Amino acid sequence: MSSFRLTFRFVTCFLFLTGLSKAQVFTPADTLRGSIGTGRADWDALKYDLSVRFNYTDQTLNGYNKISYKVLKKNDVMQIDLQEPLVIDSCPGTEIVKDGNAYFLHSLTGKAIGTINTLTIYYHGKPQIARHPPWDGGLIWTKDKNANPWISIACQGKGASVWYPCKDHQSDEPDSAELHLTCPDTLVAVSNGRLKGKTHNKDGTVTYDWAVSSPINNYDLTSYIGKYIHFAEKYPGEKGDLDMDYWVLPENLEKARVQFKDAGRMMKAFEYWFGPYPFYEDGYKLVDAPFLGMEHQSAIAYGNDYQNGYKGSDLSGTGWGMKWDFIIVHESAHEWFGNNITAKDIADMWIHESFANYSETLFTEYYYGKEAGNAYCIGTRSLIKNDIPVIGPYGVNQEGSEDMYDKGGNMIHTLRQIINDDEKFRMILRGLTKEFYHQTVSSKQIEDYISQEAKMDFSKIFDQYLRTTKIPVLEYKLEKGILSYHWTNCVKGFDMPLKVTLEKNNYRFIYPTEAIQQIKSAIKNENDFQIDKNFYIAISAE
Repeated sequence: MSSFRLTFRFVTCFLFLTGLSKAQVFTPADTLRGSIGTGRADWDALKYDLSVRFNYTDQTLNGYNKISYKVLKKNDVMQIDLQEPLVIDSCPGTEIVKDGNAYFLHSLTGKAIGTINTLTIYYHGKPQIARHPPWDGGLIWTKDKNANPWISIACQGKGASVWYPCKDHQSDEPDSAELHLTCPDTLVAVSNGRLKGKTHNKDGTVTYDWAVSSPINNYDLTSYIGKYIHFAEKYPGEKGDLDMDYWVLPENLEKARVQFKDAGRMMKAFEYWFGPYPFYEDGYKLVDAPFLGMEHQSAIAYGNDYQNGYKGSDLSGTGWGMKWDFIIVHESAHEWFGNNITAKDIADMWIHESFANYSETLFTEYYYGKEAGNAYCIGTRSLIKNDIPVIGPYGVNQEGSEDMYDKGGNMIHTLRQIINDDEKFRMILRGLTKEFYHQTVSSKQIEDYISQEAKMDFSKIFDQYLRTTKIPVLEYKLEKGILSYHWTNCVKGFDMPLKVTLEKNNYRFIYPTEAIQQIKSAIKNENDFQIDKNFYIAISAE
């Protein structure tokens, strides 16, 4: 879903009670939306060239999407998605058969495997309105404080087909995109990538032309239409000068010049941890939005009211979260994890949200020290629910638990403790963004890469934290200089190392399994026995 934890909207797909599960029933529409059937598998989206007119007075859209695609298999049908009440009007050269929000374009004959083709899909209608953006997807039609029209879109989870026709599945990103956005000529339309020009039309409207040169998630393509003004700076980054642009409402200009200094701080910290910003060609933007925020690639939505923290509060409860602007830090982290590296199936959205969550810890550590970062991460554990697994069911467009944020971040923090080498850990993070640069991936690919680079088998740890709701419990007893210990409440074969004190104030690793083990301890007073709090586990002392 979106990138916020306190009011995260999600649909529970499994109800877990005393270890038993009751499966949610999925419909054929869920499968059409979330799976790769023949209507999707047989072609690869190369480019979306989208032209849309935004009609504020009646809250309607009309336009077309010119799709360039490569034929992968011989087939005469393509699945295109567009959510009701929007409707596809026509696609010249095809016969259209509608099945709910899926349209099947037939008679695409004579398209040889490997050839590149185009088709143009015309559509119109009154799109769904986002009632509580960004958690409830759709169009936002509102006004700014000066009563000027203000329009935007938030559609992660619900899907990009809520506002334009596309192959609405994260596994296939267009390699590039153009957006031609028409609005009243008193307003400005801002979108992803770079502004290529604008055309004043004879009917009192203006069309803004934006171009994206990199692969982009469907849900990241967006539009912000309002009374915007612009300022910019260049950031001296790892790949040279990076254009950083800011589009804000006039009344926010002076506040933005101060608050958006966190954007440069963010870029410095994250290039250190994650490697070069992934979209130098398209630049980086922060845009005033009529909702809290969203990680729209190269055009981050900003709506945190120019204050530090998450809407003015510290999610960790430690005070460290009030040192920086949550939306700038968290949403920008998605440029590396979410936009650069994208989960093929939204069941694996932990790849986006767990790393973006942990970026908050890394940002805190970079500027305020390791202990501050550790405290921030540990503090977020109070938000973990352990209600359903972090990874959801595949093939039905269904996410897992909102624990993909804080539980996922604490899992990464735990892995870091096991690796026990911060430079190696940093190289793994940078290696991820390089190895899977501009790619869509599965959870297994990310899990295997981390294990491979760490030279440690983390498979049971991933299973424990991502695929169950159980937090491993270390049961231990300290008696007469002997520490007895083992793991319970864990997946079979769970053997995660753990740091404890066998001498006062001196941490060392022990290697618990499900079987009870014993080791000599110099600690006689049980109050002096400590377990490293950076590991996300539960403890039971006998």
